[in-house]
Amino acid sequence: MGLSFHYSGTFKGSIPLSEMIEEVKDIAQVNQWKYIIYEKEFPEADLEKDKYNQKIYGISFSPPECEPVFLCFLSNGKMSSPPLLEMFGRSTKQDERKYLYMLSVKTHYAGIHVHKRIIDLLRYLNKKYFREMKVSDEGQYWETGDDEVLEKIFKRYYEVHDIVGSAFENNSRMPNESFEDYFQRILRQKGKK
Repeated sequence: MGLSFHYSGTFKGSIPLSEMIEEVKDIAQVNQWKYIIYEKEFPEADLEKDKYNQKIYGISFSPPECEPVFLCFLSNGKMSSPPLLEMFGRSTKQDERKYLYMLSVKTHYAGIHVHKRIIDLLRYLNKKYFREMKVSDEGQYWETGDDEVLEKIFKRYYEVHDIVGSAFENNSRMPNESFEDYFQRILRQKGKK
């Protein structure tokens, strides 16, 4: 549980990938975020094909208290990540393969400032480097650009997190109580207040 954003996209290909990597690397260094650089150049003539090799191209970075942000691609130019490639890259099941291109980042613990900075970076990169990009932001900052909306949503997530955390801290599981019964008992208690 925690506020996240979800994204997917396709690299334009008219600008070298290495240029985007250098820009993102500079931003990561300025912000003192750890980063990893993968392959810097796509193979010739692989962009926009359905097939891909088993390599990752691009860069990822990790702000403190935040899940890694993968600005990574497969050789076909579609966004993915090393964990997604590992889990779904060799799957032959169509319903599993769709997950290969669905990235998510939980920013809840990193806070509003980091969430905004990442979303603003995605906006910038989208205009310059992506043929298409889709973002679904639980904080609604991508969709609205409104700081107040983002602050209200973050506040709501923090309140829910505190309530649920407190409920579990103050209510131990009883002997022979199943996890399902335990969760239902806590939810009933919270519903009475």
